[in-house]
Amino acid sequence: MTTPDNGSGVIYTAAEPSYFEKRVLRKHARVFHLWALGVGAVISGDFSGWNLGLSVGGFGGLLVATVVITVMYFGLCFSIAEMSPALPHAGGAYSFARSAMGPWGGYVTGLAENMEYIFTPAVIVYFVETYMAGIFNTPASWAPLWWFLTYGLFVALNVWGVALSFRVSIFITLLALLILVVFFIGAVPNYSLERFALDVPVVGGGTRWLPLGWKGVVGCFPFAIWFYLAIEELPLAAEESHNPRADMPKGILAGLVTLTLAAFLTLILNSGIAPGAKTLASSGAPLLDGFKTIFGDGVGARALALIAVAGLVASVHTIIFAFGRQIFSLSRAGYFPKFLSLTHPTRHTPYLALISGAALGLAVLLGVHYLQPGQQEEVIGGMLLSMAVFGAVISYVLQMSSFILLRLRLPHIERPYRSPLGVPGAVVALVIAAVTLVTLFYSDPNYRKAALAAAVWYAAGLLYFAVHGRKQLVRAPEEEFALRELAREREAH
Repeated sequence: MTTPDNGSGVIYTAAEPSYFEKRVLRKHARVFHLWALGVGAVISGDFSGWNLGLSVGGFGGLLVATVVITVMYFGLCFSIAEMSPALPHAGGAYSFARSAMGPWGGYVTGLAENMEYIFTPAVIVYFVETYMAGIFNTPASWAPLWWFLTYGLFVALNVWGVALSFRVSIFITLLALLILVVFFIGAVPNYSLERFALDVPVVGGGTRWLPLGWKGVVGCFPFAIWFYLAIEELPLAAEESHNPRADMPKGILAGLVTLTLAAFLTLILNSGIAPGAKTLASSGAPLLDGFKTIFGDGVGARALALIAVAGLVASVHTIIFAFGRQIFSLSRAGYFPKFLSLTHPTRHTPYLALISGAALGLAVLLGVHYLQPGQQEEVIGGMLLSMAVFGAVISYVLQMSSFILLRLRLPHIERPYRSPLGVPGAVVALVIAAVTLVTLFYSDPNYRKAALAAAVWYAAGLLYFAVHGRKQLVRAPEEEFALRELAREREAH
C-alpha cells in the first residue's frame, strides 16, 4: 500500500508489522557520554588539518578566521541545542529540516550531512597514517594498510554495542585531552610569537600578522572549521540517550566550550614553537613536530606521539558512530535503501549502515590517493578536508534555515531549551557558513577540484532521490512527527 504526500511529490510505502522491530537502537547515553561523543568527534582537529590554513593566511589570518568560525559554531550549537530536545529523533539535521521544509528539505539536508560524515573520517584516517608513518618510519606503500586497519577496528567496535562505543569514546577523548594538556604545558617555555608564529612570508601588500591580507583570512575559514567540525553530530544519539530533552543541550554546549579552549590554545602554542608556522603549514603531523621540539626527536617524543594518535582515533571512532546513525535514520525512513537500517538482532547497532559508510569513506580515500599520484601530504589532506567541509557548510546553512522556519511555522511545539541567541544567532551562523562554501571554489586549485568532485557527488545523490528514493518513504518517527505537527499547524490556521 502506498500513500502520496500531496504537494511534495513523495510517496509513502506501508511498512510490514515487523519493520520497526528490526530497527531498534538501545538507550545508554547520559550527559557525560554526550560530552565525550561531541568532543571526541572533533578533537582530531587539534592534532592535524587546521595547520594547512597557515599557508593560506598565516598565523594572524588563521587566528582571525578561527574567531569568526567560533562565532558561527556558537550560533549553530545554540540552535541545535534548541531543536534537538524538541525533536529527539536519531535523524539529527535531517529530522530538523524534515519538520521545517518537508521531505525534499529533509533529504537535501540529510544528504549534505551524510557527505560530511563520510568524508570526515577519510580525512582523519589519512592523518592517522601520517602520524603512524612518522613514528614507525613505514614506507608510503603501507598507507592503504593503515587505512584498512583503522576503519576495520573502529567499525568493529561500533558494531559490538553502544555501551562499548561510549566507553571507548570517553576513554580516548580524555586521553586526547590529557595529551593536549601535556603539549600546552611543554610548549610555553619554548614559545616565541615573533620568531616562529609570524614567520610566514609576506605577499603583496600583506603584513607579518596578515601575510596574505584579508583575502587570506577568508581563505582560512575551511581550515578553522576543522577545530569544530562534527560537534553537531550529537543529536544523532537522541534515540540512544536516556533523557535527550535535558541532557542534549548540556552535552552540546559543554562540548563546545571544551573545544573552544582547545582550539585557541592549539593554534597559538603549536604555531609559536619550532619548527614555526611556515614549516608547520605543510605538516601532516603538526603535534608530533611540536613534541619533537619539546622533548627532542627521540623515543620519548615518539612514544608521546603514539599516544597522541588517540586524538585522531577518538574522532574516527565517534564519527563512525555518527554516520552509522545518520545512514540508519535516512534508510529507516526510505530516503536511502531500507536494508541499510537493519540493526543487529542482539546488539541493536546499525551494522549495515556502519559497514556501508566505512566502505564509501575508504573508496574516497583510495580514489584521491591513486588519482593524485605524487602529490604532497598536505595537498591530499587539504583535498579530503575540502570535501568534508563542502558537505558540512551546506548542512549548516540548511540547519540554520530549519531553525528559523521552525520558530516561524511550529511555534507551538514544546522546546525544553531555547537558544539565547535566537534567530539573529542562526542568521549570523548561516551567513558565515555560506561565505565558507563560496571560498571553497576560490581557493587552491587542488582544493577547488575536490570541492567540485563533492558537488558532483551531491548532485548524484539528489538525482537518486528524484528518480527513486522519493517513492520509497516510510512513516518513521521523524516522518510521523513532521506530518502530525504540520497538520496541527494547518488546522490552527
